[in-house]
Amino acid sequence: MDFSAMDFAVDGDSITQGDQWSSHVYKELGFRSHTNVAVGSSVWYKRTMDLNGKAITTQDYDDKDFAGISGGWEPTDDEHELQMRMNNCAVVHIQRFLRGVKNGEFPAPHVFAFAMGTNDDANRIGSVEAALSGKDENAADLFTEAGAIRWCIQSIQREFPECRIFVMTPIQAADPAHNEKNRKVCETIRAVAEGLSVQVIDAYTGCGICEKFENIGGEGRYLRDGLHPMENGQAREGAFAAAQIRTKMY
Repeated sequence: MDFSAMDFAVDGDSITQGDQWSSHVYKELGFRSHTNVAVGSSVWYKRTMDLNGKAITTQDYDDKDFAGISGGWEPTDDEHELQMRMNNCAVVHIQRFLRGVKNGEFPAPHVFAFAMGTNDDANRIGSVEAALSGKDENAADLFTEAGAIRWCIQSIQREFPECRIFVMTPIQAADPAHNEKNRKVCETIRAVAEGLSVQVIDAYTGCGICEKFENIGGEGRYLRDGLHPMENGQAREGAFAAAQIRTKMY
């Protein structure tokens, strides 16, 4: 398939932001453009946190007082920074992307890939059955992982009916406990993607990055700190994703 007239877009967290695996996909397949709205430390879902008795809840991108998005992670009591962190989720990323396409900032995608979940809380997964209930994605609970995945995917489907959508699972990390959580995330991603008839790229079991060769907090074979890929890991993940997209396109 000729990808040279197609526009490629991605969303994700710190493993996706900037020129990492998706840049390898863009170059290897020869897409016309590459739009990346990933932000480090992000999760799929909306959140609420308490700051000295005050609730700070994820805003919508078009809110008049929208504070922005921050990938910050170090401890802070700064209210504005914490509001921006609460805004750092796939739901808001996709709201921003859709607004960007409408105002001409981004091209409409022919292929869109999500790569999110490694930062998600296993206690926030929610019910897949409830998330997939009904026809309207806006009825889903966006404060659960399953509901947010459904909303993000279906929002792209609704706005760009001809766009091919892929959802990539998190990669393995060095920490077995983190991987146990990620396996639950992977199950949720697969179930929601299946319900919406979109393709899953199973990077957790297929890209070649394996917990056995990685070190917690230090450099291993492909990960620089047990979580984030080095250049060789980015290339490996990107080559796998490119092969999957090439094979599963029609």
